[in-house]
Amino acid sequence: MEQESEGRRNGVWAQPYTLASGETQYHELGHVQLWVTLLDLEWQIRVRSIQAEGDPFDWTERVGHVLPAQDVPLQRFIRSDRGTGTVTFVPALADRPTVIRPFQPLTIPAGHRCVIYVGTMVWMKVCAGPARTVLTEIPLSTPLMTWVGRNTMEGELCYTSSSFARLVLEAVPKRPWRALTPVTIVNRRTEPLLLERFSLPTPLLPLYLNDKGQLWTPGVTVECETDMNSASLRVERGLHQAAGACVAVGEAREKISRGRLVRAFDRMFG
Repeated sequence: MEQESEGRRNGVWAQPYTLASGETQYHELGHVQLWVTLLDLEWQIRVRSIQAEGDPFDWTERVGHVLPAQDVPLQRFIRSDRGTGTVTFVPALADRPTVIRPFQPLTIPAGHRCVIYVGTMVWMKVCAGPARTVLTEIPLSTPLMTWVGRNTMEGELCYTSSSFARLVLEAVPKRPWRALTPVTIVNRRTEPLLLERFSLPTPLLPLYLNDKGQLWTPGVTVECETDMNSASLRVERGLHQAAGACVAVGEAREKISRGRLVRAFDRMFG
């Protein structure tokens, strides 16, 4: 890892870090400060949300013996493997679908298609030992919730995320705490399609890390032939060519099944 001033280094996903008893590893990324401490018989984890100006771009970490103030909540975990002091940080997407809302609605003419590059929030799994036992999961920014369904009785609770719905990949900000998903929207109707929001099946998407430290998911294709509620969805098997050379770093939370996808279709556009 690249050394930075004051002992700070760039954080890396899915790479084991080794701590000695009594040491604390401090991380700062997204809207979170994280302290992970190794003791003889336990792990200690402290997390604090921060109000950053704008959208942070960096992930830095350093190892030392400094702990935060006592008002930062403490979680304690028994060490199951005392022979090693390794901790690994594994990314995961949301455990619920994420409703993407473009800041400005996008109109797709009849018979046309487009690719939208969507960035979604990542959870950090703190994993201990060679077996990567999950101690806790931390959302790297505050998740916002919304209800998606035909009425207050039929539907499901989802996360929501605003997006610029960028059409040019180079215009998408690259952040180590967000994952990039190429979404292809195909309008097979005989009239324009107004895209005001759509539901991204984040629990079905695995995560990959490229050689630039960026997280990618496989692409998602949405095809609309009649009305928006009958749109079909397909998770692509491969990655977008622009992702470059990648390694798998996080499994999908759910396996793709026909029933799960049908429910996604029913509420694709809310």
